[in-house]
Amino acid sequence: MSTFRLVRRQIKYQNLVFWRNPAAAFFTVVFPLMFFFVFTLIFGNDENPEIGVTTAQFYAPTLGVFAAVSATYTNLAIGTAIARDDGLLKRVRSTPMPPWVYLAGRIGSAIAIAFISTGIMLGVGVLFYGVNIYAVSLPGALATFVVGIAVFAVLGLLLAGLSPNGNTAPALTNATLLPLAFISDVFIPPSANAPAWLSTVADLFPLRHFAVSFSKAFNPIETAGASVGDFFDVKALGVMLLWGVVGAILALKFFKWNPQAGGKPSKQRRGRVKA
Repeated sequence: MSTFRLVRRQIKYQNLVFWRNPAAAFFTVVFPLMFFFVFTLIFGNDENPEIGVTTAQFYAPTLGVFAAVSATYTNLAIGTAIARDDGLLKRVRSTPMPPWVYLAGRIGSAIAIAFISTGIMLGVGVLFYGVNIYAVSLPGALATFVVGIAVFAVLGLLLAGLSPNGNTAPALTNATLLPLAFISDVFIPPSANAPAWLSTVADLFPLRHFAVSFSKAFNPIETAGASVGDFFDVKALGVMLLWGVVGAILALKFFKWNPQAGGKPSKQRRGRVKA
């Protein structure tokens, strides 16, 4: 069997595993949508004078980014750490299949789910909340999205390697993602009253560049009279790629295939062992 077919089968298998896990599907696809519904309900869908767009026009792309990061960073970190505890990664290394094919399947599945979850978010915004999509900015938005999800997939594998076990992985992902989401213009629109140092801190991390660059493509003020090249944010892409390169180097160093001390098999796994 060709390598391409092996990777494709692994992606298909990982997709099946994801959609059969109600908790993973809920927090990746439904949870960001709930934020979108709640924010538009609380703030209405009138134009925000500080940012010049409606509530939905701002939150559809930013929460789409949050959904994509949840699909790549969060799910990869937690799922891979749990698979390691269950001994699955160790067994994969003992099979004729190259280990990198298994990881490629996990990454490919996460990227596919990121596209689906963000597509659902934008689709709901367009169909029910009057969110506008602009052709001139789509190439730049797509480039930002592809780089962003690739970088966060790498960081997810890094966090899986750094997590002592599958039980600590959810806490680590939440502790590293949620605070950044609040200061990276994902949950809260940019405000002139925010401390300057907070923006400086956010600019050090890839989430801010992912969210701001992607949402810029949906801002009618930014798209008016703009050209396609205006939405290829070189600085944002550069910062994200730098995080991706460093993350990949560290992931290669810290990624572990064998169960670690203190790691316990999941309940489902323990049940199979007892049987």
